[in-house]
Amino acid sequence: MTRNGLLRAGLLCVLALSAAAPLVLLVAASVGRAWFFPALLPTELGLESWRDAFAPDARLAGAAATSLVLALGVGAVALGVAVPVGRALAGLAGWPRRLAAALVFLPVAVPPIALATGLQVTLLRLGLGGTLVGVLLAHAVPAAGYATLYALGVFTAYDRRLDEQARTLGAPPLEVLRRVTLPVLRRPLLEIFALAALVSWAQVPLTLVIGGGTVRTLPVEVLAYVRAGQDRWAATGALLLVLPALLALGPVVLGARRTEAVAL
Repeated sequence: MTRNGLLRAGLLCVLALSAAAPLVLLVAASVGRAWFFPALLPTELGLESWRDAFAPDARLAGAAATSLVLALGVGAVALGVAVPVGRALAGLAGWPRRLAAALVFLPVAVPPIALATGLQVTLLRLGLGGTLVGVLLAHAVPAAGYATLYALGVFTAYDRRLDEQARTLGAPPLEVLRRVTLPVLRRPLLEIFALAALVSWAQVPLTLVIGGGTVRTLPVEVLAYVRAGQDRWAATGALLLVLPALLALGPVVLGARRTEAVAL
């Protein structure tokens, strides 16, 4: 192996270790009943925190269930917004497309606390402050921004001649959508849904401001456990937060290459 090859392999090993080390530490902390400095490993092990993660009446399990409901709901709402808007923007070109993409990304670029403050006023007037529905709608705002940009890339790469041929053969619009567009874009649509769900899954500022402390999601509970010094429960919750992202990261990253078309 050449010198450059050895250097590249060494750098890859360092990168892999740096990425895996936090997860290994979280796993050890989640089962370490007694782990004090300078011990390298926990001296006592226990699975109490993991039992709470799956017990129906446990605090950690309830927070995870709330986060799951929010993530699925936000994914569905963001998908419903992103598909028609992304398809419409894909028909633009030049500076109108860039301007539209920038406006779509604005809710994502705005600081979360500023976005939460603005949304709080509106949701309180609607009577949705401190409710699960209010938090879902708040999460859907940045999630729809991400999802729409992703959909813009998807529909920019989509061959619309498939739809045109189906319409030429006499297929009505709904039939074209059901039998041509959706089957061809099944995987990208699932990726859009997963991306939006992940935005909601890890959301903290919007949950705290809009939820008012009454909507207890998994990230909020992890913060509470950290502040209370409950390291095992905090580590278990953190691992639960990371798991869906790891499962969805590969497909989303591969599909995100389509968004490069936005800048064209």
